[in-house]
Amino acid sequence: MRKLVLLISICFTAFVSAQNINQFDTEGKRHGIWKKNFEDTAVLRYEGAFNHGKEIGLFKYYKNIENKASLTATKQFNDSNYKSYVTFFTSTGKIISEGEMDGRIYIGVWKYYQKNNDRLLTLENYDNNGDLDGNRFVYYENGELAEKQFYVHGKLEGPSFWYTDKNVVLKEFNYVNGELHGLSKFYDPKGQLILEGNYKQGKKHGIWKTYENGKLIEEKDFTYHSKLKKTN
Repeated sequence: MRKLVLLISICFTAFVSAQNINQFDTEGKRHGIWKKNFEDTAVLRYEGAFNHGKEIGLFKYYKNIENKASLTATKQFNDSNYKSYVTFFTSTGKIISEGEMDGRIYIGVWKYYQKNNDRLLTLENYDNNGDLDGNRFVYYENGELAEKQFYVHGKLEGPSFWYTDKNVVLKEFNYVNGELHGLSKFYDPKGQLILEGNYKQGKKHGIWKTYENGKLIEEKDFTYHSKLKKTN
């Protein structure tokens, strides 16, 4: 008899809980706990809570892998606005990337991680429009810096550097408003200069010099002499 009462109690609790999810308020907005499955399956697609149509707290999103729910992302919503802190995962639970979003737009600092360890792969900064803005760093698996660039509202600006995994500079370019402009230099893995010259609005310009073992061996002139003349 006690077992029967316990079973009825459990079933009733489950029934009540089921009735308390996926509800709408009087204005037809989602309110309270919501859970959704992938279509025509019992596999969970997402779960979270709404406050009169607005996402609140922690949301979890899943992939359907062989009819099992595998966590693919979480969103921790800020109660004061629609911004959220988002984390993406591999199927094994390792973090792929994390950062803040405003709706579907990346904003602020975003971190991407190496495939084979927990070190950073890329560190990026975004403005409020979702454009790269500020420093962007790319790292080797051993943690050494591989690339360093600077963006202003989505466009490269100023000097950019590329390095070997032993922190030796391989290339240095300069950008103006997203275009190569100014002096560029190329080095061998030992750090010796092998090529240098200027770009002007994305094209090679002026004298470019080639070096071997530290000695100048060739010069090429990329100055654009011919110009179209207007005819009456």
